[in-house]
Amino acid sequence: MTTTATAGQPAPASPAKPVQPPSTTNPYVGIFAVFLGAGLATLTSRLLSVGLPDLRGALGISFDDASWLPTAFNMATMFSGVFVVFLNAFWGPRRILLPAAGVFTAATFLLPFAPNYMVMLALLIVAGLASGTFYSLTMTFVLTNLPKRLIIFGIAAYAADIVFVSNIATLLEGWYVDHLSWHWIFWTAALFTPLMMVCIHFGIPRRINTDPKPSWRGFTYFSLSLALLYGALDQGQRLDWLNSGTIVAMLVSGLFLLGATVVRRMVQPNPEVNLKFLNTRNIIIVATAIFVFKFMHLAAIVLVPGFLSNIQHYRPLETGHTLAWVALPMFAVVWLVAAIIVHGNSRLILALGLTVGAICCWRWSHVDTSWAGNSFEMVELLFSVGLAFTYIGLVSSIVLEALEAGALTSAANAATFSGFMHLMRLFGGQVGVAALTHFIAVREQFHSNMLGLYVQKGSWITNHRLMMLAGGALPQSTGKQEALQRAGTALGLQVRAQAYTLATSDGFVLIIWVVIAYLLIMLFLRPGKITFAALSKMQ
Repeated sequence: MTTTATAGQPAPASPAKPVQPPSTTNPYVGIFAVFLGAGLATLTSRLLSVGLPDLRGALGISFDDASWLPTAFNMATMFSGVFVVFLNAFWGPRRILLPAAGVFTAATFLLPFAPNYMVMLALLIVAGLASGTFYSLTMTFVLTNLPKRLIIFGIAAYAADIVFVSNIATLLEGWYVDHLSWHWIFWTAALFTPLMMVCIHFGIPRRINTDPKPSWRGFTYFSLSLALLYGALDQGQRLDWLNSGTIVAMLVSGLFLLGATVVRRMVQPNPEVNLKFLNTRNIIIVATAIFVFKFMHLAAIVLVPGFLSNIQHYRPLETGHTLAWVALPMFAVVWLVAAIIVHGNSRLILALGLTVGAICCWRWSHVDTSWAGNSFEMVELLFSVGLAFTYIGLVSSIVLEALEAGALTSAANAATFSGFMHLMRLFGGQVGVAALTHFIAVREQFHSNMLGLYVQKGSWITNHRLMMLAGGALPQSTGKQEALQRAGTALGLQVRAQAYTLATSDGFVLIIWVVIAYLLIMLFLRPGKITFAALSKMQ
């Protein structure tokens, strides 16, 4: 974590270090720059994920090849996301973000012109490495440059930035494909990142580096291991986990590099990493909340869109209209939550948000095949409020825990704390996605088998259903035999739809139990000594 001079004032002189030059930058412009970067990184990742079918159709690439495009991008983001937190302790944010933003602009601009699949894959890796720096340095810069009394509103702005972008991505991608072209999946970032670079130039001061050169080897081992394990989790369900040589190779390589990191740590510990600092109950419990929040958020960004796509055959634009409208209410709610936390307790706000989210998931767990987009809307509004409470309460609790534990007292503590939280954000989120995806697949197969027990050839119920379907298909068929064939196909699709719907319901129930388990764990948190009410009185 960096320390920067206050805008317009020189840093204090030190006999051991050279005097920092007077800063002519505006920290609020710098804060806008890092918020813009975090939003662009999130938006690009979401656009790539939801736009993958359209991208595959436009480029004429296979399903298997296309599935590696977002995986490669996110693996690269994983590699740089944690690595850059420690690099920031040596170089400062300006020296990292300015070139990274330039590389990201060039890569996203060139992606639509990629002549073949391999070039596109390489450009996505480059773009992922660059964008991984944006998100990871955002709160670090905000916390070290905002006055303490404004930190809670900086957290609110951060939450508004991320949740707003996450909700509009599906709608935006659908609009691009229907009215412009798939090129804008990438060109959106290329258009706005230069503005980020201008804000970095005028908002983030230069830093004279007097620290020793960082040790690259241990960080490289660790980041590579995370990237490989992330890729294995992302592709595991599609490739059938340990039955795939690719998945086994990625897991073995990732675990080997993780072991190399541990050995490196024991033989030659890096002074910028203080792992003992993390060995406290509160830090571990609060960090676990990141996983729980991201897991609960999957209800809105995985389960609901998946149901609408698979059962109601919604296109991204239609799904976007169903989900994106809550972005504006959420944008307003985060500021109200921030004001409440100043006079309240961030942990209670976190618990309240999780409870509201669990109640919404309980309502959604009653889903059936007749539900359409408007069936989710009212509960989705309440769910968005729960997400806003959860996100603000979560980040606020992390910040207060960092201040109370002394994360800002040394560069090693700051880098370790920030790196650990970003590890939970990046890796914990993917663990949740992999777990939920596998759970849905297993439950769908279970329900399909159970339903199949009651759909037997020769059964009077099955025959009655087939005759009804055949009667409906007869006007579009050449004869009774073709109508019966169509009826059999339709019955199979109905069984599959019912099995997927029941699996989706189980997914909502799983989220509920995860939230309940974490709320019980929160009872073991030690009382906090620092509040935002006290911080708000500080100058």
